[in-house]
Amino acid sequence: MRKKKTLTAAALLAAAAFTLSACGTGGGSGSGNPVAVVSAEPGSGKVGTVLDQPFAKPDLVLTDTHGKTYDLRAQTKDKPTLVYFGYTHCPDVCPLTMNNLAVAKKEMEKDKGLTQAQKDSLRIVFVTTDPERDTSAALGKWLQGIDPEIVGLTGKFSTVQAAARSLGISIEPPRKDKDGKIISTHGTQVIAFSPKTNGGYVLYGQNATVDDYTKDLPKIIKGENP
Repeated sequence: MRKKKTLTAAALLAAAAFTLSACGTGGGSGSGNPVAVVSAEPGSGKVGTVLDQPFAKPDLVLTDTHGKTYDLRAQTKDKPTLVYFGYTHCPDVCPLTMNNLAVAKKEMEKDKGLTQAQKDSLRIVFVTTDPERDTSAALGKWLQGIDPEIVGLTGKFSTVQAAARSLGISIEPPRKDKDGKIISTHGTQVIAFSPKTNGGYVLYGQNATVDDYTKDLPKIIKGENP
């Protein structure tokens, strides 16, 4: 039996500092094919955290992989939406998380309890924390190897950082370590937004598996608590 926790937004903000992941890269790993590995272990026990005070969807306007303006609130209004902040040069948690979501999305297509319209309504949004390197073209190439339907967004770092902070997710500007490797420290949470209220009401940590997302997505698509 999977356990669910209910937290206030304030409690989540307080805990965010402890859920950061430092990701580094040396020889431009983001320029090749993304890591096509997913976590398959069922029932990690660390799954959806239902918030009793949902986050407001960020008023975030950035540029998508086609070079067009993308207004997060307007273009995901009344649609079940999963948002993740990361970057394409990340060697581990970012590609793992996005692959998990992509595989779960494919598994969801088999769910006979959902209409095709409901399945098509799901939006997965990847917001880069490294916009200097993650141009629209770079994001598009990276996401093509995971799921071309995932929305990739880039723009000013300050804009991205402010949006992440409004969701209790901490990110820091990319920096070089003593070996010259670029390190990006960022929260690894996935936030699910309800199609009924447009509020961010479920949070997933980096240990969420394909199985976890596959089980929860039908309820999230309907705006129900997983």
